[in-house]
Amino acid sequence: MRVLVTGYNGQLGFDLVRRLELLGIDCKGVDIQDFDLTQEADVMNYIRDYAPDTVVHCAAFTAVDRAEEARELCFAVNVTGTENVAKACQAIGARLMYFSTDYVFKGEGDQAFEIDEPYDAQGYYGLTKALGEVKVREYVDRHFIVRISWVFGANGNNFVKTMLRLGQEKTELTVVADQIGSPTYTYDLCFLLTDMLQSEKYGTYHASNEGICSWADFATAIMQEAGLSCQVRPVTSDQYPTKAVRPKNSRLSKRSLDEAGFKRLPTWQDALKRYLQELG
Repeated sequence: MRVLVTGYNGQLGFDLVRRLELLGIDCKGVDIQDFDLTQEADVMNYIRDYAPDTVVHCAAFTAVDRAEEARELCFAVNVTGTENVAKACQAIGARLMYFSTDYVFKGEGDQAFEIDEPYDAQGYYGLTKALGEVKVREYVDRHFIVRISWVFGANGNNFVKTMLRLGQEKTELTVVADQIGSPTYTYDLCFLLTDMLQSEKYGTYHASNEGICSWADFATAIMQEAGLSCQVRPVTSDQYPTKAVRPKNSRLSKRSLDEAGFKRLPTWQDALKRYLQELG
């Protein structure tokens, strides 16, 4: 297997290349300095030259609030860029793994969303990720679409690192308590992804660490695990307005993982403990 991983400088791309290398799988991580995702010829030429049999497309525009204002750029990266990668995979007969998000759903109710739930994105970021899914299905039959949520990893910025920093600077923080979901530790996720890549069990999956919590619950656990005295005060989303609407319900059903025989990820509490050890 020869794997090309886009978005290498991001949280997931970095950890996935690390995991592939550990398994002795021929791989290469690339990012914006290697080619421009939004330029079809650039993407086609690079992928043709490297000739992978699998492309893992981690690169994305993920700034949820900024997406509401920088719509043209967000569309160019998440939709046009994904279409360019998918076309290149089609041209050389390569498989494609694409990452999507809980934001493709409306985010209401208290039930876990199944993989075939209709799209109903409430923000522009979620809309572009849903359109990216459509492009993957249109061009590449042998594809994996993996929806993830609340991602944290060693490389780059994330909620955990922000809470650790603020927890050292402040005595109290307000964090929303009415948005419910599951954190996803990239280290754990990469074990599942490499299992998928070594299979032919194509399709759409939901993957996050087991268990659910609110952002306030997550923040409280971070403070406790890190031994910080900063108090977390729960607030509602209405009390903490943002440009983009956040899903109140980010629960993702893992039924598709179970049916395909893939192992679920450990609990988010266990993942957080190990992540803080990794950060040192």
